[in-house]
Amino acid sequence: MSVALQVGIVVGYLVIALLVGLYAYRLTDRSAEDFYLASRTLGTVVLLFTTFATLLSAFTFFAGPNVAYLYGPEWILVMGLMDGIIFAILWYVIGYKQWLLGRQYGYVTVGEMLGDRFGSRRLRGLVAGVSLLWLFPYVMLQQVGAGTALEALTEGAISYGVGAGLITLFMIAYVVLAGMRGIAWTDTLQGAFMLVTTWVALLWVLAAIGGPSAATATLRETAATAEFLSLGSDYYTPQWMLSTAITIGFGVAMFPQVNQRFFAAGSKTVLKRSFVLWPILCVLLFVPAFMLGTWAAGLEAVEFTGDGNVLPLILAEYTPTWFAALVIAGAMAAMMSSSDSMLLSGSSYFTRDLYRPFVDADASSRREDLIARVGVVVFAVAAFVASLFNPATLFEIGDAAFSGFAQLALPLLIALYWRRTTRAGITAGIVGSQAFYLSSVFVGAIVGVIEFFDPVLGGLTPVLTALVTTVFSGVVGWTPGIVGMALGLVLTVGVSAATSPAATERRARYFEGVGAEGGD
Repeated sequence: MSVALQVGIVVGYLVIALLVGLYAYRLTDRSAEDFYLASRTLGTVVLLFTTFATLLSAFTFFAGPNVAYLYGPEWILVMGLMDGIIFAILWYVIGYKQWLLGRQYGYVTVGEMLGDRFGSRRLRGLVAGVSLLWLFPYVMLQQVGAGTALEALTEGAISYGVGAGLITLFMIAYVVLAGMRGIAWTDTLQGAFMLVTTWVALLWVLAAIGGPSAATATLRETAATAEFLSLGSDYYTPQWMLSTAITIGFGVAMFPQVNQRFFAAGSKTVLKRSFVLWPILCVLLFVPAFMLGTWAAGLEAVEFTGDGNVLPLILAEYTPTWFAALVIAGAMAAMMSSSDSMLLSGSSYFTRDLYRPFVDADASSRREDLIARVGVVVFAVAAFVASLFNPATLFEIGDAAFSGFAQLALPLLIALYWRRTTRAGITAGIVGSQAFYLSSVFVGAIVGVIEFFDPVLGGLTPVLTALVTTVFSGVVGWTPGIVGMALGLVLTVGVSAATSPAATERRARYFEGVGAEGGD
């Protein structure tokens, strides 16, 4: 009976979220700007919470508590504090300029914005292609999170594959039927719901184990290492913490589903209020979620080996069945919020930056709409199939996507504020940093290829293997993601300084008349 109750609560919550989206769909205009950006009318509360809920993914609810359980609570400093402040700054530095340009020129995607400035459909396609490449593993992350969460909550009654398939079906239905307006409304409800339930979960668990002092004392007695409750460790090195916070903050700013929200704000006042409130909202959510993972490391009743997710185990042990199911339902709905936003943004990148420029520039609005919806289904199903192989941990999948998107941020930032940026410069910055970071992600495959040709290479094999491993493992503790960002910065500036602008570039595009923002 308990499994039936759990499944009923999870499915019921998802159905309610779907009904809200369907209602919003009835009010949505059949225009690209309304479908993708809600006609650029989002207010402070909706913009803040739709961005918040869009980022409340499996990485937040499951990977974060897992890291805190295994390595200690410093993860709060990385994701909750440093990352929140970094993204808030970028929200203003990048987001405000994008909002101004979007209002003036009607841009819907960042590829559209860059392609127009540099007079290049290839650059536009490059940005879209890179974004879709890194969007794929992050959509997959939500499916992996849903599958493992439901499997843990129901003690295997619902298999991993069924759980991942369930959220896939709901995300497809939601995106195919609704647009940004429906997603933003549902996101607002889900963001507020998860904020409240996470705090209730923390207080409930603490009440069951004797309060925070007792939980900390137990943890101190049972901690695997003396470093667990102290600042810094072999895992939380200063370089790793800074690298991770920077790549996550910059990566978030370039996520398609987040970046497009910079275009959707109703006014500059909305943007300013939102970025000021953002760090506060991050701390309010991440502190309880990650402290649950930290305190669980001292609880004998919670047996977690590192596989799966620790949060459902804590809830199943210390809270009633209905409440644990409600929290997981909310987490799944939040993951669906992330996924549907990703699929919506991904469809806009595909149709506006790839399909129209390279396949059918004269496609009708109806045909573009059909291509977008079919693309959503294909993309989601492909990510689901990949998730069945569960190729890496939640943290590894999320970290790879964050760092991949982060490689786009500095070339974009330079282009927005440095008039002398050239097409060759920004292209070199994007291609060079992406090539470096992709090589670091697949360094194992590169080493495998080198070893395959060992009969030909002979004594060069160990030398080449050591060289590749050293080059793509980061620099003195700094992660490959941060090294790739530095490389992108150097290439963008250096190549721009050494090359002349192409004839079709519009060098004044981001500067003339942009200051007349209005919309207070």
